[in-house]
Amino acid sequence: MKMEKKSVSEWVRSGDPWVWLNAGAVAISVIMVVGLLLLIAVRGLSHFWPADVVQSTYSLPGETPYTVTAERVESVDVTSAQLREAGINLPDEGDKLLQRTLLKMGNRDVYGADFGWVIDQYISDSQTPEMLFTAERHEWGNLYGYVKSVKENGQVVSETQDITPTDSALATWAAFEKSIERATEIHHEIKEIEKADIGKINYALERIRLEQRRLELNDDLTPEAEADLAAERAIYDAEYKGLQQQLAALYQQINRDTFTVQVMDGTVHEMQVSKIVHAFRPNAMGVVEKMGFYFVKVWDFLSGEPREANTEGGVFPAIFGTVMMVLLMTVLVTPFGVVAAVYLREYATQGLITRIIRIAVNNLAGVPSIVYGVFGLGFFIYFLGSGIDQAFFPEALPSPTFGTGGLMWASITLALLTVPVVIVATEEGLSRIPRNVREGSLALGATKAETLWRVVLPMASPAIMTGVILAVARAAGEVAPLMLVGVVKLAPTLPLDGNYPFIHLDQKFMHLGFHIYDVGFQSPNVEAARPLVYATALLLVMVIALLNFSAVTIRNHLREKYKSLEM
Repeated sequence: MKMEKKSVSEWVRSGDPWVWLNAGAVAISVIMVVGLLLLIAVRGLSHFWPADVVQSTYSLPGETPYTVTAERVESVDVTSAQLREAGINLPDEGDKLLQRTLLKMGNRDVYGADFGWVIDQYISDSQTPEMLFTAERHEWGNLYGYVKSVKENGQVVSETQDITPTDSALATWAAFEKSIERATEIHHEIKEIEKADIGKINYALERIRLEQRRLELNDDLTPEAEADLAAERAIYDAEYKGLQQQLAALYQQINRDTFTVQVMDGTVHEMQVSKIVHAFRPNAMGVVEKMGFYFVKVWDFLSGEPREANTEGGVFPAIFGTVMMVLLMTVLVTPFGVVAAVYLREYATQGLITRIIRIAVNNLAGVPSIVYGVFGLGFFIYFLGSGIDQAFFPEALPSPTFGTGGLMWASITLALLTVPVVIVATEEGLSRIPRNVREGSLALGATKAETLWRVVLPMASPAIMTGVILAVARAAGEVAPLMLVGVVKLAPTLPLDGNYPFIHLDQKFMHLGFHIYDVGFQSPNVEAARPLVYATALLLVMVIALLNFSAVTIRNHLREKYKSLEM
């Protein structure tokens, strides 16, 4: 059978080009999204890999050669003319292309900077010594060098002069690892006492102070009540003194051990073992060992607290704050959005005023988020919060309780930001429910309220979940309004703990989106912060995806459950 050939005009009129154009646009969009996610994943997750530490000789023309001990970060191509303009003394051999490498040299307390650029052409004698170690520290970033000795109370317990894996060098390294393990255990004990035990006592003492202040304001502070408060305060003071004695003993124990390290310029420095978080010899590790250590570092990133102005350590407080804020926002926005949509669709007269309200709701969805932040600051914090403090927390004034940014105001502000999305999605779901379903329920004797509660809303629940998904996706990544209503760079405690009332809605909190902004644009150490920006961005995408996946699962379950009613 002979195929008929279509002319170009007929082919265009058939609509096939637009189908192919749309398919191509979708394919390009998917490729771009996947490519972006892969870029973020590679840049972020590669940061946790225990990279080899290379020891090389670096000799620029006309300068004294010196030893460089560092991790390679990235390489770029530059022209020799650009390097000469930057003040690097290079021979005038024309404008040729050179490779320049960024090195992470660590030892910021010794050299003043832990990153530096070198020109590959002038690097020679590169080696990866097995005894060269990398140490992550609580402050001052990474440390690179050779362990020379380990001391207890100033007495040498192990010492070596070798930088090769001899018996004495390995014995000194084993003593160093054992000392770090001991210091880590003591550090956990100190942290538990300071944050948990002393935190509870401080919370109780503050409660007693506020109770006494409240009685004074109400002229109810009798001698008996004052004596009771003093007796209760004395009990906590005694517990506090006991814990202080325990802390003093633990600090004395943790500061017992020191070690000496030889850095790349050949100098030897003595440091406390308690400053070390992890120490490892990457050049002596196999692939399996590196994989195991890699997952340890990833877990530390997910479960630890930030250090070094958020450029080191973990992001658990930011994860916790983000998830808790989104959950509170969802609890607030869902009932208000559903109630508003039900009224507009089921009860309100469909006239001019209703149309104006719908237009206003749709316009609210396009208002910039920073406007909601300014509104939350002015109305919720300065007006409502100050009023709540005056009415319910006068004993705490002039220190604000709810008259300052916190978890509650941030959640309410984002609920206000996302409520138009839930209203529109719920209305769409209600409009798709067949009229005969409502009429059938009413014909069987159900009231309009019973029909709404038992028939209409269950059938519209998939659409409601769609609105919740869209609300979560938008709210979880917002940063601008949160900067005004509660998020901070570093929160000392989580908004959920074991102290009554357990959920502290007045506390400030950390957020992954603001953490990305702070690390990427406010960090004094840009090079150290860059990989954490990628890692945190990937984590934020995963958190949003997990929240959305949970909502999608619930929506699909509800859709299958009520599918038979729609047929």
